[in-house]
Amino acid sequence: MAGRANVAWPAAKRRAPDFALQDQTGAPISLRGNRGRVVILTFIDPVCTTLCPLEAKTLDRVEQNLSGAERPAIVAVSVNPWGDARRYFQADARKWRLPASWRWAVGSRAQLSRVWQAYSIGVRIRRFRAVGITTHRVDHTEAAYVIDRRGFERALFVYPFSAGDVEGAVRQLEHSA
Repeated sequence: MAGRANVAWPAAKRRAPDFALQDQTGAPISLRGNRGRVVILTFIDPVCTTLCPLEAKTLDRVEQNLSGAERPAIVAVSVNPWGDARRYFQADARKWRLPASWRWAVGSRAQLSRVWQAYSIGVRIRRFRAVGITTHRVDHTEAAYVIDRRGFERALFVYPFSAGDVEGAVRQLEHSA
């Protein structure tokens, strides 16, 4: 499974931890709500200007390269609750050329922390003041999980990864279903 995944699991061995958050529009979002579809679950800072935009563009290429029926759901769990504002999500969609189907999973820091822990995503938040304004610097694990239609983790890609490798993992799941 998944030629260049950092980790791969066989079918029905590792259930993906579910969560209940909200998406960028306020609608409920969960893994259970995506059952029946392959899901790419990633962890991104919506105000990042370094690696997150690159990872987002890579995942966008995955979606572009797959036909309608093969396209996975892409869910980006925020790693920066202070950056979870509609204006940032809209700016990301434009700048990063995200597809309309891209969904952010947002919540309180406590809610998000539980999801980060469940997926072994390291998140380090440092507060600092600049010009009298408190801001947050967020460092985190850049990773994407491929989750099968039944809700099991099948592959983990740690960034940098290629769109072709993730695409291959998704196609393999689509053709084995």
